[in-house]
Amino acid sequence: MHNALSIAKTGMAAQDAKMTAISNNLANVNTVGFKQDTVVFADLFYSIDKNAGTETADLNQHPTGIQLGNGVRVAGTQKIFTQGNINTTEQQYDLAINGDGFLQVTGGDGDILYTRNGQLQVNADGVLVTNQGFAIEPEITIPDNATKVSISQDGIVQASIAGQTDPEELGQITLAKFMNPSGLRPLGDNMLGATDASGDAIELVPGQEGVGIIQQGALEGSNVQIVSQMVDMIQTQRGYEMNAKIMSASDEMLQYIAQQS
Repeated sequence: MHNALSIAKTGMAAQDAKMTAISNNLANVNTVGFKQDTVVFADLFYSIDKNAGTETADLNQHPTGIQLGNGVRVAGTQKIFTQGNINTTEQQYDLAINGDGFLQVTGGDGDILYTRNGQLQVNADGVLVTNQGFAIEPEITIPDNATKVSISQDGIVQASIAGQTDPEELGQITLAKFMNPSGLRPLGDNMLGATDASGDAIELVPGQEGVGIIQQGALEGSNVQIVSQMVDMIQTQRGYEMNAKIMSASDEMLQYIAQQS
């Protein structure tokens, strides 16, 4: 009977972890470029009293055996990198990625970080930076006398300069692609870091090898689907309640045994 209590405990812990992921998804429903998380479960080891195929007393084989599970555990969490809706903003430094790529930025310690949030600004030095002040990589500097900046779908940055007829090319924005984007490490502030699981970044010009294209004057919204998250929340709540009832029922059975002994 004690096994039922411990198994129900693992079930409650697993459902609590899933509810945490759901609450984080819903909290970030309006976060630019956010990718929803999902929790992956796995059953725990089994207590085997008799293996399937074991000979019975009359020399026949036991067809199923006796194998009792010991609960569930969280095997991992995974980000779902489906495309979010692209919303037009008409802001010249807003960039949306339509595809699988990531913008590259230089973090505070000099490491290269990755993001889907293309809500860019220009700092006091004219450098194109993220909301956190991290410069994009390769670095793009906007002249102070630029009247208009245009960014093509393949990442070419050009600026119209006062007094000049032809636009001036300022640089090339590239995108990074990973063999396993789900292996990227979330760092907060819409930033991701590469890991051994994600593999090394493959730097590509937008439009190449499925990395995606850049859309100026637009932002990619969160890919969180509110309806599906609400359904998951109800299922998770019910699962938690059922495991709590198992603990209560098991406790009542133990009390009965104690009273009868």
